[in-house]
Amino acid sequence: MPSSRLRRPFALGAMALGLALAFAPVASQAEAPVAAPVVKYDYDQDIFHPVYAKHGMVAAEHELASRIGVDVLKRGGNAVDAAVAVGFALAVVLPNAGNLGGGGFMMLHDTKSGQDVALDFREIAPAKASRDMYLDAKGNVAEGRSTYTHLAIGVPGTVAGMEHALQRWGTMKLADLIAPSIKLAEDGFVVSPTMAKMLEVEKDNLGKWESTRAIFFKNGRPLQLGDKLVQKDLAKSLRLIAKHGSKVFYQGEIGDKIVAEMAQHGGLIGKDDLTHYKVEERVPVSGDYRGYKVVSMPPPSSGGTHIIQILNMLERYPLAQYGVNSAQTIHAMAESMKLAYADRAEYLGDPGFVKVPVKGLTSKKYADELAQKIDPVKVLPAAAIKPGKPQPYESDQTTHYSIVDAKGNAVAVTYTLNLNFGSGIVAKGTGILLNDEMDDFSAKPGVPNAYGLIGGEANAIQPGKRPLSSMSPTLVLKNGKPWLVTGSPGGARIITTTLQTIVNAIDFGMNPAEAASTPRVHHQWLPDQLRVEKGLSPDTMAILKQQGYQVSVQPTMGRTQTIQLRDDGLYGYSDPRNPDGATLGY
Repeated sequence: MPSSRLRRPFALGAMALGLALAFAPVASQAEAPVAAPVVKYDYDQDIFHPVYAKHGMVAAEHELASRIGVDVLKRGGNAVDAAVAVGFALAVVLPNAGNLGGGGFMMLHDTKSGQDVALDFREIAPAKASRDMYLDAKGNVAEGRSTYTHLAIGVPGTVAGMEHALQRWGTMKLADLIAPSIKLAEDGFVVSPTMAKMLEVEKDNLGKWESTRAIFFKNGRPLQLGDKLVQKDLAKSLRLIAKHGSKVFYQGEIGDKIVAEMAQHGGLIGKDDLTHYKVEERVPVSGDYRGYKVVSMPPPSSGGTHIIQILNMLERYPLAQYGVNSAQTIHAMAESMKLAYADRAEYLGDPGFVKVPVKGLTSKKYADELAQKIDPVKVLPAAAIKPGKPQPYESDQTTHYSIVDAKGNAVAVTYTLNLNFGSGIVAKGTGILLNDEMDDFSAKPGVPNAYGLIGGEANAIQPGKRPLSSMSPTLVLKNGKPWLVTGSPGGARIITTTLQTIVNAIDFGMNPAEAASTPRVHHQWLPDQLRVEKGLSPDTMAILKQQGYQVSVQPTMGRTQTIQLRDDGLYGYSDPRNPDGATLGY
């Protein structure tokens, strides 16, 4: 092993070269978008290898759910059939995020019609919700009230969303798709190391509630590695949904138990809230990036809007020449991220309540204006960034899964309970964990939520309103056909994780395994901190710090589930950050 004395000159030389590259002017690239490099794959050169399948593929955060989805595809079901089956399965095997008591979004490409559709089954604020419901007598945010109490729970949308998707685009019966999940809940499955760790971390929140302890605790402690998680009440609820559809959840026996749980503990959800819940079909937000079409969720998700906004800024930089995770690439990304997140705090909310200038935010001309603020070398402090003016251009815990069927139909679903296990509250007699999604509203404009995100008036609490989200199920199309299906959990970091997956695929020619295995970075404007995963070179870290970034190495970000469609078949990969995930195909 060489001595440190021998290694040091090389390190200094590399740092000097990196500094020279980082400080090289890039203004000349700002005049026109840079074309995408030609993406070529060489099996012998790929460091990480994705899963290959010829006909259909499912990428999800638990192998048992992926197996259920692939089985549906093998039986002739389409991507939506499989998505519904996986959605119910994850409610059983991934209880910290998969859910019946939460909500989310689905992006769909229908090959037959050529249409892209955004399905919104996000939670909704109850009728009794009020703007200042999480403030104490002094006007300050009361700690924990918007996360771990019955007041934190929004009206769930998952069951309605799954049924809606199946009725509109599916081909199979709901009962047949739910049947495997009923068996899993009834018979149980072995607790993995990942689940055991999460239960231990969340034991204080989960342990507050008798109905929750009855499921996830044994002999006074959380279930351990090797224990079996059996969910009899959840199996009963799934049977009821299989037989009666969503009506039993919103107007029948399950809904009655949820309302009773609310009434007993001061929650706000009443019968009318459940009865009036509505799924929305929305027009996706879309943009072009180096010749590819990026299609993602519109508001009340901020994800699609800001992914496209950031890509519009990045398009002027030759990232492929800069290199993966070079100081130059990270600088361009971080500065673009900050500008987009500042706009998120000001403009994004439920389009049913506020006018969101989506067209302006995703305009190429607005990106040109914002990019003028990006110095090739200097860091723009967060304090110097204010939300821009897009109007003139107006003419965590979550889980994601991706599915492609034999006909090329593509589905990307991101749904959530918000924090791990949501509120931690199981509605007595249902086995259903309930969300704490109300924390995604701005409890008090200017005060950060559980993810450190700042919100403004556009995302203030109102009855019947959907809270702002970062969930970003995304499709990338090439020549009008799906080329990449991706998304991730991760709270505030969903947007930047999904963004980097797209950039890794387009700019750096990575396959899904390589894209998922590359260290990630994140900047959300406030706090003024460049968050990075371990794995960046010391030289790059030194350059970034010298430029003025407050660099912080923190735990991993995101858990992508990605499928790429190529001429010779499907290539997919489940993020290695979650060892329970699995991509399977046939």
